[in-house]
Amino acid sequence: MKTLLLMLGAATLVGCQPAELTAPHPVNQTPAFNQFFQALAQHCGQAYPGGLTLEPEGDEMLTGTELLIVHFRECSDDQLKLPFHIELEASQSWDRSRTWIISRHADGLELRHDHRKADGSDDSTTMYGGFTVGDGSAITQQFQSVARTEESGYFRGWRIEIEPGVRYTYGTVRGDNWSWRIDFDLTKPLAELPPAPWGHD
Repeated sequence: MKTLLLMLGAATLVGCQPAELTAPHPVNQTPAFNQFFQALAQHCGQAYPGGLTLEPEGDEMLTGTELLIVHFRECSDDQLKLPFHIELEASQSWDRSRTWIISRHADGLELRHDHRKADGSDDSTTMYGGFTVGDGSAITQQFQSVARTEESGYFRGWRIEIEPGVRYTYGTVRGDNWSWRIDFDLTKPLAELPPAPWGHD
């Protein structure tokens, strides 16, 4: 009888082992682009200073000494609007023509560049952009310009990086490398927010 009880006890222990070995572990099922979008959204309502980091030879859009500002101004569950303000040192005024629009879809993100004139009307070149390519990560996403990629034969588009509370980076890429880049310091939120960009009262 004692032997039978021991055998039953051993069988019970053996029967428990597979359940313990195959116990489910929590897995993060959130796609990287959603994590990235949420990382951006953490800064909604704030504006941050930045500057030019890299510019191709011959490109004269920025001098490298002016103040740049990104404002996480308009935020909804599936769209972020980030005006990009450029200090015009010579005239002591501001270029408020640009707004980055990042939209979330079921399978990825879309980047558009809303360019306006000072009177609020559309610039001759506006709403260009593209969709995310590949999985990316929670801190980096790339958006492809299909037309420029087809024209050049190698990847061309935009890259955005976000380290919440540390750095926001926007720029253009050719192949694997930055071709133009600006960085913003997320450790220094501005005490005074900029006015609305042109055309976005």
